[in-house]
Amino acid sequence: MTLITVQEQHLPGRTLEEKFDHALAWGFDGIELRSAGDLQFASRLPELRRAKDAGVVMPTACVDMSHFIGAFDEGLRRDAVQQLTSQISIMADIGGRGVMTPASYGMFSKRLPPFVPPRTDEEDTAVLVDALTLLGEHAASEGVEVYLEPLNRYEDHMINRLADGVKLLSLVGLESVRLAPDTYHMNIEESDPAAALQEAASYIGHIQASDSNRLEPGAGNVDWALFGATLKSIGYQGTVAIESRLSGPAEDVLPRAASLLGRYL
Repeated sequence: MTLITVQEQHLPGRTLEEKFDHALAWGFDGIELRSAGDLQFASRLPELRRAKDAGVVMPTACVDMSHFIGAFDEGLRRDAVQQLTSQISIMADIGGRGVMTPASYGMFSKRLPPFVPPRTDEEDTAVLVDALTLLGEHAASEGVEVYLEPLNRYEDHMINRLADGVKLLSLVGLESVRLAPDTYHMNIEESDPAAALQEAASYIGHIQASDSNRLEPGAGNVDWALFGATLKSIGYQGTVAIESRLSGPAEDVLPRAASLLGRYL
């Protein structure tokens, strides 16, 4: 069964239990957490444990940090790995499936000046393989997974297409390191999103859903019927989380988005 979740910041309520009640009422199966850096996610462990004990479904966390595992600065890379290592352990503690991260975000684009990054492609690959190997080994020891999200060419210069992610993860060689396709980024990068999903099927562990304009599903021009049919064709049984901006009040647009995804998944 595919779980349809929504990120916690879109849900009303003071506690995760209250947010979960709204998520269920709007047609979702659970909540995707946001895992902040500076060990802020670890500081939430008592809250997260209470929510777990109350039956709140929280299968995945999406990082919310200022720097990532592909940072040019070595100290920032080490910190990103440290933060993610902690977040992986937190998700294992509350019975989650894993944590997702991009290689970087907003750090450099080959499509914008100065066009030439300070590292070669080979150096980028070595940095990412090293970080994902450390994280993947830790995730495996905790019984969870780490998910790599390819971003579009304007937000990251290293991993843009699902095929880029597959190539990198084949070098890492750990089953605990999986891909997290995002339909918004795929709409920009993939000439045939359905074919890209099919070709990467054995590497996919989590999916994020937003429409072509980065709003909630149904507010743009992504073919959600084809998306759902493709996931069924590859036997996908993981999680699909809405990670998007909203075109209107959450109580108006999110129930429609949940219904749309539920119709096809």
